[in-house]
Amino acid sequence: MNSKFTIKIKDLSVSYDGQWVLKNFSLSLAHGEKVTLTGPSGSGKSTVLRCILGLVVPDSGSISILGESINGHNIWKIRHHLAYVAQEPDLGTGTVREIIEKPFSYRANLKLRDNLGRLPSLMERFNLSSGLLDKQMSSLSGGEKQRIALVTAILLDRSIVLLDEASSALDKENKQAVADYFKQAQNITVLSVAHDVEWLGFATRVVDICEHNSIFGAEK
Repeated sequence: MNSKFTIKIKDLSVSYDGQWVLKNFSLSLAHGEKVTLTGPSGSGKSTVLRCILGLVVPDSGSISILGESINGHNIWKIRHHLAYVAQEPDLGTGTVREIIEKPFSYRANLKLRDNLGRLPSLMERFNLSSGLLDKQMSSLSGGEKQRIALVTAILLDRSIVLLDEASSALDKENKQAVADYFKQAQNITVLSVAHDVEWLGFATRVVDICEHNSIFGAEK
């Protein structure tokens, strides 16, 4: 899959129950670019991410990942290039260590198992105590869960990371630690949804979705 753009969204339109959420939305991200989508609640930011993941089928328009257009036949293959972290990540039950290690037991990720050797350094970088690994996931705070989800996504070595308010529960120091990591990760393309100033500062480009969405009167 070779392309000038890692992510290319063209004229994307999505409606729910007859109401447009996105109309004629276009956005392209070059390799290694860090783009943050902003806009009011309900303006379609999370819908963009869900369309990239193949969880929402648009009414019209197209999305290409690494030059390959997403469709029902190739979405599972394309997801091998994607990592997604939600605002309230559903990480399952068990100890933190068990949950981090679980994805590496799947056949598709077996070759990445050695990446778990990077776990201690990532925990330290994101200000997470090594003692958390033996705690039950249910006992963690919202901010700790977000950082554990981010660590797991990084260990899976995906070239594209989608973040949906994934730093919302973090204080300023921890938000900066996460932003600094991705800012320095030149081979990772990041498309995030966020509002806070600390996070916006990490982006190479900030896109107001209302300026690119025809239902808000934006010009194409």
